[in-house]
Amino acid sequence: MKKLVSICCVIVAAAAFTSAQQVADPNFDTKVAQPAYKKNGPKILFDEAHNNFHTASGRYKAFADLVTNDGYLVTPNKEKLSAATLKGFDLLVISNAMGAPQMNTPEASNPAFTAAESEAVRDWVKAGGALLLIADHAPVGSATQILAEPFGINMSKQFTVDEQNYEKDTDNPGFIVYTRESGRLAEHPITNGRNATERVNKIIAFTGQSLKGPADSFAFMKLADTAQDRMPGPDSKPVSAAGRAQGIAMKFGKGRAVFLGEAAMLSAQLAGPNQMKFGMNRPGIDNRQLALNIVHWLSGVLK
Repeated sequence: MKKLVSICCVIVAAAAFTSAQQVADPNFDTKVAQPAYKKNGPKILFDEAHNNFHTASGRYKAFADLVTNDGYLVTPNKEKLSAATLKGFDLLVISNAMGAPQMNTPEASNPAFTAAESEAVRDWVKAGGALLLIADHAPVGSATQILAEPFGINMSKQFTVDEQNYEKDTDNPGFIVYTRESGRLAEHPITNGRNATERVNKIIAFTGQSLKGPADSFAFMKLADTAQDRMPGPDSKPVSAAGRAQGIAMKFGKGRAVFLGEAAMLSAQLAGPNQMKFGMNRPGIDNRQLALNIVHWLSGVLK
């Protein structure tokens, strides 16, 4: 019972994070020693038109600056997604879109996209585009499922915890650790990089949801059998997340797509009164390289 209460407290604390408590780390180093593109790099459309909790100039500034320094050209999107909006872009990045501006309101779980937008994104990827869709813990999974559905991705729409495989220093079972040694950080071009210096050995996801992809997808962040999905409250019953993942890659028609069930891992943020580092800025993990490897795979640098 004590463990159950502890997990509920962690989930409630995660849900209570507000914009005032999470800010981009201004001291995070976004320089790239050897950019993938010297000039005329791929064009990234960064979605900011769907009540996104993360924007290129806000909580995802570190990610936007990092990939810009790697040679990519980032443009914020302020329009509904359509064939016309996507035309001329190589990658589409969407992080934590919601059905309403405030995460702690019931309306936030409403679909963030229309059926027409979902079809436009699907057709664009199928024709050769690349999608990075990031959808965090509740309510974001419910808001984003409509965009993931055409790709065969199922979102748990809850909070994922693992009492066995988390960062023990934080006492937070939502801060799930993935290592190459455990086998849950699986062999894939995204985790291997172009050479040994880009090899990803350990990453942390900072409280998200679980995902399940179709048979032809590849889970490179595999949850352990001890992982669970649940919602806040003492009456919430945990559901096993065994066989699910928080990072999935897939080829789709002529295009590629990556789905992440946690957003902070590709950010570099400071949280709470103690300015806790979480994301790419946390010491001892390879989340920064993971971010670069993901866009490299999506753009074809990594085969």
